[in-house]
Amino acid sequence: MTIVIGGADRSAISTPLTKLAHLAKMVSRARLKSILTGLALYAMAAAIVGYFGVNAYTGKYGLNARQELDQEIIALTSELAQLKRERARSEQRVSLLRTEKIDPDMLDERARFQLDYVNPHDLVRMIPQN
Repeated sequence: MTIVIGGADRSAISTPLTKLAHLAKMVSRARLKSILTGLALYAMAAAIVGYFGVNAYTGKYGLNARQELDQEIIALTSELAQLKRERARSEQRVSLLRTEKIDPDMLDERARFQLDYVNPHDLVRMIPQN
């Protein structure tokens, strides 16, 4: 595009509005800005996906935590089973001491234990304390 100065005179001055060197720099800056903007968006998206990926593996509810919880569940389940067996044995012993049906052997055992008595026919083995 050129500017024509002067009216009817054909000897008018014509000058270009823009220079080509300046135009090339503007285009490259715009192209560089669009490339950097795209790269920045991809980098942010990758960082967000990476953050959630790491938390899915190591977070409070991640895969590692789930494995640890499963191991704790197994350990507590076995402890619960052991405590149930122990309770059943204790209930068995208590039921033998009820007034409705007292087991003479159980009564004799508990009385000797609490009173520190020994039957003369029993064999007693003394274990020295260190």
